[in-house]
Amino acid sequence: MPVAKGSTIDPGRTRAAILDAATPVLYERGLDGIGVAELCTRLGVSKETLYRHFGTKDGLVRAVLEARSDRATRSLSAAVAAAGPDPADQLTAVFDTFQRTFDEPWFRGCAMLNAAAQHHVEPVRAITARHLDRYLDTLVGIAERAGAADPRLLGRQLLMLVEGATVVATHHGPTGAGDHALRAARTLLAAAT
Repeated sequence: MPVAKGSTIDPGRTRAAILDAATPVLYERGLDGIGVAELCTRLGVSKETLYRHFGTKDGLVRAVLEARSDRATRSLSAAVAAAGPDPADQLTAVFDTFQRTFDEPWFRGCAMLNAAAQHHVEPVRAITARHLDRYLDTLVGIAERAGAADPRLLGRQLLMLVEGATVVATHHGPTGAGDHALRAARTLLAAAT
């Protein structure tokens, strides 16, 4: 990310640009599938710049995962809010949101679960756990609004359907994965209320 002659370096903008560029590369290649030298070449930054902003490649990985989790959680929350007050509509919005992601040509599974499976270090696993907890909170909220007898249990069951649909879409193709999971989720929702 060369800086034009006479321009001022903006560390925040540089860091954000590195994060934006690194996110698709690490998702496509895997966290351990690309070395620092190749990563820096693909990002157009020096190792010194990468290390100045993130400390290590692991620091970059953590920042990418946290930013990705924030974006995904905000997107899901916005879809649920836009669906209106009916919990059944909110549940449909959840699975529709995932299905749209499954249908993207760049889709390669849940970035968080991929990260936890590829990179067995506690900081990455902690980010993954927080990410899933945020999804769980959204789903428990839907269960509460639906009047479920045990909203936490229903939320966990719905999370299993979300993540199961994601795995199926990853390994068996995206066609209908979200729709099939949604039908099961509606059955659970009806039975729990």
